[in-house]
Amino acid sequence: MRREFAVPPPDLRWLILMPALGLIAGLVGIAFGAREEPRLWLMAIPMTLAVLLMSLLVRRRRVALEDDRLQIAGSMHGRTVRVAELDLAAARIVDLAEATALRPRFKTFGTSMPGFHAGHFRLRDRSQAFVLITGRSKVLMLPERGGRRLLLSLEKPQALLDALKAVTGDGGRR
Repeated sequence: MRREFAVPPPDLRWLILMPALGLIAGLVGIAFGAREEPRLWLMAIPMTLAVLLMSLLVRRRRVALEDDRLQIAGSMHGRTVRVAELDLAAARIVDLAEATALRPRFKTFGTSMPGFHAGHFRLRDRSQAFVLITGRSKVLMLPERGGRRLLLSLEKPQALLDALKAVTGDGGRR
């Protein structure tokens, strides 16, 4: 059986502003170079397509529990983790405004814009994590037994935590 858990959308102001600023900066750079080499305007096509692709990929946000596997997809990054590999006793719901050590710091392979982080990151406490974060509040922190962490922004993080505990037979114990 497959259950989907809603991921809140990121703040659209940032998701529109950042690509637009990048596109404008790129076009200004092309305009300066095109004064001497007019064919440089052709670079505007792949640059515009790349910005559009990134904008579309940000819409890909999914967290699903299928049988004994947690499937996470964000932007072009994804991860599947067996529930048995998670340390559910140490899992908790955090607000990243208060739990600053859990904020993403360095992107190792991911997508990062203000208000949206997806992929593999090093956190401020130097631990490794796969993140899908669209806001700072209601973030489910799931430690893996291997030392890595999952950080997931969810509309109802407790619902996913309860479903994971039901899969392991840990029911209501905390």
